[in-house]
Amino acid sequence: MNHHYYEKDQTDLHSKPTTFDFFFQNEKFVFHSDDGVFSKKFIDYGSYVLLKTLNFSQLRTPILDMGAGYGAICIPVAKLTSEEVYAAEINERAFHLLEQNAVENHVRIRSYHSDLYEQLPQSVVFQTILTNPPIRAGKKVVFAIYEGAYQRLGPLGELWVVIQKKQGAPSSREFLRNRFGNCEIVAKDKGYYILKAVK
Repeated sequence: MNHHYYEKDQTDLHSKPTTFDFFFQNEKFVFHSDDGVFSKKFIDYGSYVLLKTLNFSQLRTPILDMGAGYGAICIPVAKLTSEEVYAAEINERAFHLLEQNAVENHVRIRSYHSDLYEQLPQSVVFQTILTNPPIRAGKKVVFAIYEGAYQRLGPLGELWVVIQKKQGAPSSREFLRNRFGNCEIVAKDKGYYILKAVK
């Protein structure tokens, strides 16, 4: 059976664990990874571009990483903001790795094994949502992440998206401008766009 990293059930997928280090802003992060997750052997460049674009001292809380994978974005954010960060991930294997990596890196992650926003507590009003959306899941899923972000953000809450130009940055920007009434291109790097929409 062929698996995609955005699928929920990975129970019949062969396991081949690996561990790698990631250095960012004078911090060393240790990530455990495995087959069947996105960017198994290293932090993908898109996540890195998003991380280096963020001003950690200005991120408003609560913060959510939607589609968190094994924690490539939320774990550095939690470490560098000293905040508890929410994280949602559909892939069961990635979800368990996320929890393992949070312990490994001594950060507080409130993690949810969730299809999009389904399992997240309704009482929480997020002020920052970060996402490196699962492009291979298709535009319907990606736009559902954006729509859900609009529903779950508080007033002046911010959605930050990293996406490649060739994989849908223009259509994402159009959707966000229509839904939020604004969408800024904050950065461009090697074909990756960092988009920010404010509610």
